[in-house]
Amino acid sequence: MYRIIPTTFLLAPMMISAQAADIENCPELMTGRCMRVLNVPEPNASVLVGKAPAAEGSFRILDGSVVLWEGCNAETFQVKPYSKKVYLVNESAKNVRWQELTWKEQFTPLPKPGKHHIWGKGSDWCSHLELQPNTDNDSGPAMRELLQAAARQSLSGSSVTLELPKGEYHFYPEGALRMSYYISNHDQQDIQPVGVPIVGQQNLTINGNGSTFIFHGRMQPILLMDSQNITLRNITIRHDNPYYNEGKIVEIKDGTTTLEFTPSFRWEVKNKRYYLMGDGEAKSPGAVLAFQQDGRMVPTGRGGDIAWPNHCQQVAPNRVKFFTDATAKGLQVGHILVLRHYGRPHPAMVLYRADGTVLNNVVFQDSQGMALIAQRSRDITIDGGGCICAPDRVYTVSADATHFSNCAGTITVKNALYEGMMDDAINVHSTCLAIEKLVSDREFIARYMHPQAVGFEVFLPGEKVQFIKGRTLENHPECATARKVEKIDETHLRIVLDAPLPAGIGAGDAIENADWYPAVNFIGCTVRHNRARGSLFTTPKPVLVKDCKFVASHGSAILLAGDAQGWYESGRCLDVRIINNLFDHNLTARYQFTEAIISIYPEVKEPNRQTERYHRNILIEGNTFLTHKVPLLYAISTDNLIFRNNVVKYDDRYPGMHGGTPYILKHCGKTNLQKL
Repeated sequence: MYRIIPTTFLLAPMMISAQAADIENCPELMTGRCMRVLNVPEPNASVLVGKAPAAEGSFRILDGSVVLWEGCNAETFQVKPYSKKVYLVNESAKNVRWQELTWKEQFTPLPKPGKHHIWGKGSDWCSHLELQPNTDNDSGPAMRELLQAAARQSLSGSSVTLELPKGEYHFYPEGALRMSYYISNHDQQDIQPVGVPIVGQQNLTINGNGSTFIFHGRMQPILLMDSQNITLRNITIRHDNPYYNEGKIVEIKDGTTTLEFTPSFRWEVKNKRYYLMGDGEAKSPGAVLAFQQDGRMVPTGRGGDIAWPNHCQQVAPNRVKFFTDATAKGLQVGHILVLRHYGRPHPAMVLYRADGTVLNNVVFQDSQGMALIAQRSRDITIDGGGCICAPDRVYTVSADATHFSNCAGTITVKNALYEGMMDDAINVHSTCLAIEKLVSDREFIARYMHPQAVGFEVFLPGEKVQFIKGRTLENHPECATARKVEKIDETHLRIVLDAPLPAGIGAGDAIENADWYPAVNFIGCTVRHNRARGSLFTTPKPVLVKDCKFVASHGSAILLAGDAQGWYESGRCLDVRIINNLFDHNLTARYQFTEAIISIYPEVKEPNRQTERYHRNILIEGNTFLTHKVPLLYAISTDNLIFRNNVVKYDDRYPGMHGGTPYILKHCGKTNLQKL
């Protein structure tokens, strides 16, 4: 057993050399609204000296998971980080400048490299930090000190394993590390209180040994940022108070509907109005989702969200009578309703500039947004785990289970279970920006278009720019390189190219990063009982969907999308293989882009003007379709589309949709479709 003793590192008086810290030109200013990133010239040998901004408010300097310094108006500091980056946080003051920042050198001997274990129980170290399971104490501060010790050890090239005894660990916003960064496809927060900040780490394994991490209030549970080769295993993640409520219909009578809630959900009735209390703040539910007791969504034939007025009366400790007739909405006694709202403050886990991440048997039981969002990260592996309902519940996360935005390398998801999500089990895409204004033949202003996808690094200097015709989605055959990328504000970039813009590209067209596309392997997974789509892929790198089961996805099982005029989630598909999967009664409701069990639906505004199709080389082979009379395949603007050697068995389990014809093709090129 390896024992780590906490150490206070003092600054030696000898400074070998000095250099100015260039904060204003650091491209990673895009990290957050209230946080700036500074690259460390030499971890363990660089001391940052300077002054806080001359402004009212509190200021902090973070190194990975710890606060190195905290002060106020124009106070001087000197700090020594052990990570590759430090983070300058100004929580209460906006648009301020840190002063006189200088790097100086000071060396400290490192531990000998090797493989080390930090044990979570039975050592003086852990007892000192009070990181013990099965108490209501806040595990956040102790966890961060363990992470700091691991980061210090890894500087020598060591690999570190943090072993936790099996049990429950609680995390609270009051003890969280307050950071600021942009998260794609979520509500943008000024500050994220992070429960487990795995930041600036490398070669680290955290083994929960079957533990559950329980998070309280509105907070970001887990963040992996600026880290390499991190493995999390055998951990379940949930909130003390879910962001939704579930109630079973126990009576429908005289135009009213009575729901019974289990005590694990928190709500209140005030002035005859029902309020969710999922984060301690009362919110009216925006809609309900209806599930059968076996976990499948009620097949209403329309979109999953059902209007549900909150005018009500509490009639028993766990029963509420709503003044609405559920029968008129296609519901009946025994159905389970999920009352929810549309906020997405925090996903359960964020990967941001994190390379080589492995999640082994990591289970998400609920979230305040998506379960996992990965952005600007490479080579991610998920093995086992997934989004799995807590006992006696039918619902997990309020958006996608896993979402990969502007990633690279290879994304592998295998042997996982995804159930009860509001949206996709997996969604892989690029984020494209609109060209808003041409400044010269080499310079233009680009804009982030969706308010939930702003700020993070879509482009950095030296990366390739792919040009997309906005109305036809045609990709220009030639890319350029971004010579300069300047952030103007939260939604605008100034980009200077190394060569003139291609002829015909201008305002109204779009760009995406040609260096950040991932290959995807989605293998041996089960996706069931979810709203909207089972999976969504939009990347030109190879995509393999193999040996999966798609069971009762309320919308399409698989969607290949892409657009540059709406969501601005792009990345044409050029090599997709969908083989040896089971499609079991999907598409029982109508959603956006879900016209068939497999829907290929790029948003092409003017397909008649295309000179080439958007998606190409799609193989669908050796699959089994157990289905009612709905289309098997819908495709727009697709070339070399093959559907062959599949087994199709029809029944009348649910009403048919979209005419029941097996294939619907629009503006497609070469196809090879088996006869049915």
